[in-house]
Formats: sequence, C-alpha cells, structure tokens
Amino acid sequence: MSDGAQLLGRAREAAAAGDWKRAHDLLTEADASGAVPEAELPWVAQVAYAAGHLDATIVAWERAHAHALQGGDNLMAAGAAVRVAMHLLFDTALLAPVRGWLSRAERLLHGSEATPVHAWLAVVRSYERLLSGDIEAAPRWAREAVEVGSRLDPAAAAVGRVAEARCLILAGKVREGLTALDEAGVAMLSGEIDPLSTGVVYCEVVCALQGLAQYDLAEQWTQAMERWARASAIGSLHGRCRVHRAEILSLRGSCAEAEEEALGAYEELRPYLRRELGWPLTELGRIRQKRGDLGGAEEAFLAAHESGWDPQPGLALVQLARGEVAEAVTAIRAALEQRSSVPSKEMPPNTELRRAPLLAAAVEIELAAGDLQRALRAADELEQIAARFESKALVASAALARGRVQLDEGRPVDARAAFEQAVQLWNEVGAPYETAQARLGLAKAQRATGNEQLADLELRAARAILARVGGDAPAEAELPSRAEAAETSPGARFRCEGDTWHLAFQGSSTRLRDLKGLRYLACLLAEPGREFHALELVALDREPSEPAGDAWVGGDSGALLDARAKEAYRRRLTEIDEDIDEATAMADLGRVAQAQAEREFLVRELSRAVGLGGRDRRAGSAAERARVSVTRALRQALARIREHHAPLADHLDRAIRTGSHCAYAPEPDATVDWTF
Repeated sequence: MSDGAQLLGRAREAAAAGDWKRAHDLLTEADASGAVPEAELPWVAQVAYAAGHLDATIVAWERAHAHALQGGDNLMAAGAAVRVAMHLLFDTALLAPVRGWLSRAERLLHGSEATPVHAWLAVVRSYERLLSGDIEAAPRWAREAVEVGSRLDPAAAAVGRVAEARCLILAGKVREGLTALDEAGVAMLSGEIDPLSTGVVYCEVVCALQGLAQYDLAEQWTQAMERWARASAIGSLHGRCRVHRAEILSLRGSCAEAEEEALGAYEELRPYLRRELGWPLTELGRIRQKRGDLGGAEEAFLAAHESGWDPQPGLALVQLARGEVAEAVTAIRAALEQRSSVPSKEMPPNTELRRAPLLAAAVEIELAAGDLQRALRAADELEQIAARFESKALVASAALARGRVQLDEGRPVDARAAFEQAVQLWNEVGAPYETAQARLGLAKAQRATGNEQLADLELRAARAILARVGGDAPAEAELPSRAEAAETSPGARFRCEGDTWHLAFQGSSTRLRDLKGLRYLACLLAEPGREFHALELVALDREPSEPAGDAWVGGDSGALLDARAKEAYRRRLTEIDEDIDEATAMADLGRVAQAQAEREFLVRELSRAVGLGGRDRRAGSAAERARVSVTRALRQALARIREHHAPLADHLDRAIRTGSHCAYAPEPDATVDWTF
C-alpha cells in the first residue's frame, strides 16, 4: 500500500472516531502528495468543516465543482455550488458571492427534474432572500424547499420548515409561525438528519425566538442545543451556541458570566466567520454596557462595525451615557432613516423586529435631546410592533418607552401606570437589568406625584438590582445606606470592597463598580513614582490561576491573513464584482448597495493585512497591545471617577502618566497619603 493510501486509511479511522483535527491533518498531507481522488473531495470538505477550517471546506467544494464540470456531471457540479453558497451564507454572511454560486447552480440544473440538490438550492435561496430583506420572495423558496425536500431529502425539508416559520413570524403571523417552529424542532429531534443540518435547525430556531424576544422558549431551545452540541456538533455550531447562551445569561442578569461566554464565542467563531464576527461582538458590547463598562462597550461596538456589522443602537446609547447627546441623536436618527442592509439571522433587514430596539433607544435619546415629538412618534411605532408580534418583552419595552414620554409630557399619573406595567412584565420575563430601568422610571413618576417615600423605595430596589447585575446606577439612584451616610472620609482612600471601590479624597467619598482601570490605578497609587510597564500591569491584574495564553507573549502574532485566506478574499471580491455588474444591469439599487458594502469590507480587510509592495502586515506586538489596552482602561476609569468625584479626577489627571510605562507621580506639594 502506498504512503498516500495509508494516509487516507488513517484519516478514515480518525474521522470514524470523531477525531476531526487528526483526520483533517492526515487528509491535508495526503492531498499535498496527490493521493486524494477528486471523487473524495466532498468528504474532504466535510472533514475540514468538522475540524474547524471553513476556508479549506470551501476550497474543497470549489474543487469538487470544477472537477464535476470537467467531467460533464452537471448535477454534481450544481450540488457542490450549492454547498459553497450554503457555507458562505451561514458562516460569513457575504451575500453577493452566495448569489453568484446559486446562479451557477440554477444554470446547471435548468430543465432537469427535481433532485435533493433542488431542495438545498431552495433552502439556501430562501435564507439569501431573508437576509437580504426580501420578505416577499423568501417564503416562496422556503415552501419549495419543504415540498421538494419532503419527497427527496428530509434534512433540506427540516431546514426549509424553519425558514418558512421565520417568514410567517416576520409577516406578523406569530402563532402560526411558532407552531411551525415546533414542528420543525420535532422533525429534527427524530434523528433522521445529519449533524450539520441538525445544528442549522437548532441555531435558526433559537435565532427566530431571540429575534421575537420570546426568551423563555429561546432559553429552552438553547439548553437543548447545548446538550446536543456537547456530543454531536461540528463546524461553527459550538461557538454559535455560546453566543445564544451569552444572550440568555445577559438577560438573566449574569453579566460577568455572559461576557466570558461572548468572548469565548468570538474566539471559537473566528476561524469560521468573517463579517458575522460582528454578532458576538455586538452582544459583548451590550453586556459591557449593562455592566457600566462604557469604554469596553464602545470598543466592542466599534470592532463590530469594522467587521461590517451594524452596531446600533448600542453605540448611540454609549454616546448618550457619556453625555454626548448630539452625537447620539445623529446616530440613532441615521439608523432609523437609512435602514441597514447588514444581514442578521436574528433580525433580518427591512423588518419591524429590526426596528424595535432602535425605536426603544430613540425614545430615550430624543427625550434627552428635548425633542418630545420625535420621542412620541417612536413610542407609538414601538407599541404597534409590540402588539403585532405578541411578545411580552416587546410590550414591556413599549410600556417603558411610553412611561418616559408621558413623564416628559407632564402626565406623571399616566406615566406611573406605564412604568408599573413595565416593571411587572420585565419581572415576568426574568430580566433584572430591564426591571431596574423600569423601576428608575417609576421612582421619577412617584416623585413627580409627590410620593417621596415610594420613590425612595423604587430607587433603592433599582440600585440593589443594578449592583447584582454589575452595572452602575445613575446619579439619582445613588442613595447611600445609613451606615454610608454616617461615614466620614478622613484622608484619602482607594479601597476595593468586593465588587465595589470606595474612593475618598478631600473630605468627600464615592463608590464605584469594579473596573479593570481602577485596579490598575490602585497598583500605581500604592507605589508613587514607580514606573510600571504596561505588560506588568496586565500580569498583576491576572488571576493566579488564569493562563497567560498567547495574548501577551513576546513577539508578534504572525501575518494577519495567510496566503490561502488572501487568495480566498480575492476570489470573493471577483464574485462580488460580478454580482454588482448583474445588479446594476437589473437596476437593483438595493442589491448594488449591499454588494458594494461587502466589497468595501473585504478590501478593508485585505488592506489591513497587506502593506506596501504586497508585504504582509504583522499582528501587533504584545507590548503594543498591552500599552493600548492599559491606556484605554486607565482613561475609562478616570472618566468614571470624574462623573462621581471631580476633585479626585483632577488630581489623578495631573499625576497619572500613561504609555508603555505608567506611573503615579504627583507634584511634591500634592503628595497624598493613600489608604487601601
């Protein structure tokens, strides 16, 4: 037996044992020696995907497509083209290349009788239409996938049923759609479909429920998906499960755990997703926002935007929290007026569900800007959407928005009733952070009606909830306990008390929720005049049991994109250019705009990775990454201190030096004796 044949045999054994990484490594070696028959390329693609190599998966299917064309096997060529389109759709969200590959498949299938390939073509086309915002065409393709798949391919029929259910929900036929989702789930649980299709069904069911804000059902399906994934999932499904889990944890108020899940999901999905990396990043931003980490939230939202994702309304709400009202107004109005074409499985473009969170944010932002009429229109539209989709969470969001508007209108009694409804509904949903926001509104309404005692109770309840969640309460919720009120603040204090920092300076004190930058400041204040390298601060802040990983080791992280990835990006650019030409000829301006946005994203990625003369750019050094991270954390901490204790912030602004080396170096006449 030849060496190549031996490698293939060992690869089969590894795949049979579920050791996908070893199977892929052996196949890669066998392929390099020319030992992999062209007929085996579909299997090579499946192993590559299971091992976590989306690029190799797509290359294998592209090769299978070319080989089938050469051999005159149009059906096989069409099937391979559909698989390329499916992976690009579900794992990159680049829709222009998807359309190109689907068009190839359609040409090859023209005039032939129905086959399983036709069923899968309809599946992918239904989702391509759904994620493009074409809510009229998507249901027709989903129905075709169900009809053809029911006769010829149960897996295609199962995925088609989920697509059909989602279309029903987005059309406002919520109960009918939820029933269809249940039926799709039951078919999946029969065990008759392959792992990849099973994972797609799980993920799409959860996405549909999350987008509808049916959180109880979403949580149940997420738990079922996690149990299945531990033993069966392949490809990017583990990471997708983690994003959904992060969403649920955040809703339930477990924000620290949710942040860990979102970061873990980002790392797991990075080998697969390109543009859709904005999904876990956006969720990370929302979680950090709840925790009061505005700098970290902004960082996540901006990274999502750089990935070609829509960061709104999160970014606008961060601006509002920082007092940048004009910037927040500009951002939220643009988001509402210029509808984003960025695809999202949870909230497809051009749908009312996509507008709901934007409208809720708009009410808050417009009221802060003093534009009551815009806020009123946003609240009206949000109420209509909530009524149409019969979601308790959406109704709660609309009630909170209505209460805010009524309070601004000078109708505190009506506002009180709306806030009470919001508190009750968010409590029933099991969303403590949102409940706290509703209680803050209720406290204002109680105060406006002259009931100071009830206002006090609501403020204290909101503060307690926010403390558990990990976020900061606004100034009006910072009511000290009796012990705190009686406490004096001699000298200067910078003390960590669990998840809270007690800061005292010049006779006044404040308490802040924990921030990484506060921990860095404590290190500097403890040793005035000493210069700490940024890497040292990062290491000091790490828990003893926490592995250093590769984030802060010496050297750089290698080329930003390897040769195969750059070549794949260039192929995608060619496909996007073809889609732009076709869309231009059809005068489809929406499709042109979407394709151009995808082109700009890929060009930006290539430009980031390739320098002058085509030389690879290297990922940043550990020292530089530490400098940027520590400086950002310190600035964020100083900004937070300024919100609560301006004299202390002034002192620290003058005394703290940042950069590669950081230090606390006050002037001799400004020396402070800190206690910790």
